[in-house]
Amino acid sequence: MYVVMNRFAVAPDQWDAFEERFRNRAGLVDGEQGFIRNMVLRPESEEGRFVVMTLWQDRDAFEAWTRSDAFRKAHARAGSVPEGMFTAPNQFESYQVVSDTE
Repeated sequence: MYVVMNRFAVAPDQWDAFEERFRNRAGLVDGEQGFIRNMVLRPESEEGRFVVMTLWQDRDAFEAWTRSDAFRKAHARAGSVPEGMFTAPNQFESYQVVSDTE
């Protein structure tokens, strides 16, 4: 399994709007080959970062998604983020799962 995380520093007064963007997402990734699931994690403190985490069958599946038309469509609104939503650049991380209790 392959895990991709984007960490977002969201201004506290923008948390609801940030979460709403994901509740109303296009969902284009949901049908992609190798996609398992998507989670949005809210930080426990205002200093924390939101984490948007996707789980994939393997790295190849994730990389195929990033090259797809569906990916471009899904991220088309990225430029329409409200002014002041983010307080710092996002941080991208990816991991190979080496142990899983499931």
